[in-house]
Amino acid sequence: MPMTDDPTQTYAELHTAPEPPLLAQLTRETHLQTLLPRMSSGHLQGRFLSLLSHLLRPRRVLEIGTFCGYATLCLAEGLAEDGILHTIEIDPEREARIRRYVAAAGRTAQIRLYIGAALDVLPGLVDEVWDLVFIDADKRNNAAYFDAVIDHVRPGGLLIVDNVLWSGKVLPAHAVKPGDKDTPLVRAFNEKVARDARVEPVFLPLRDGLLLLRRK
Repeated sequence: MPMTDDPTQTYAELHTAPEPPLLAQLTRETHLQTLLPRMSSGHLQGRFLSLLSHLLRPRRVLEIGTFCGYATLCLAEGLAEDGILHTIEIDPEREARIRRYVAAAGRTAQIRLYIGAALDVLPGLVDEVWDLVFIDADKRNNAAYFDAVIDHVRPGGLLIVDNVLWSGKVLPAHAVKPGDKDTPLVRAFNEKVARDARVEPVFLPLRDGLLLLRRK
C-alpha cells in the first residue's frame, strides 16, 4: 500500500491548502538527501497536523521522532503565543538540518530539540503537561512512548500516533512473514489503546494511518 502515486491522495492534496514554500523546499531536500524520504509527513498529513494544532492552540507540544522537522514545523504553526514545542530525535546526523529549518521558519525560540533516545529524554520532561503529543518514532516502542506520556496529557488533550496502518500489514488478512517483528507490535499497540479507558480513539486511514486519541 504505497503512500505515493495514489490518485486519491493526489486528488486530496489538490483540494487541500497549499504546502508552504519553506516546507516544499524541505520536502525537496529530504527527497534528494535522505534514504527514507517517505518518513516525512508530507503535504496532506502536514496540513492536517497544522489544522489540529490551530484548533487546539496548544501551549505545550511534544513530538517523539523529528526526522527532518517537517511535522515539527506544521505542529508549531498553531502554537499559542507563549507555546513551546519539545521534539526528540535519536539521530544526531539530522540535527543540523532540523535546526536550519527551524531557524528559517523563525521558530528557534518556540522549538526545543533534544538529540537522544526518547525514553532517556522523557524523564527530564515529567513536569510538563502536554496539550498535544505526536508519536512518530520507532514503531516497536509505541506502547512504551504512550505509557510514558499518557498521564502527563491534560484532559481534553490530543495524542496522535503515525504509521498505525503499517503499509496495510496490520489488517487481519495480512500474513505476518517470519522475522517480521514490527507488525505484531504495531497490531498489539493498536489493540492496546483501543481498549484503554483513558482515551477516546479515532483511527484515520490517512496516508499510512493516523491514530487520534483524545485524553478523557
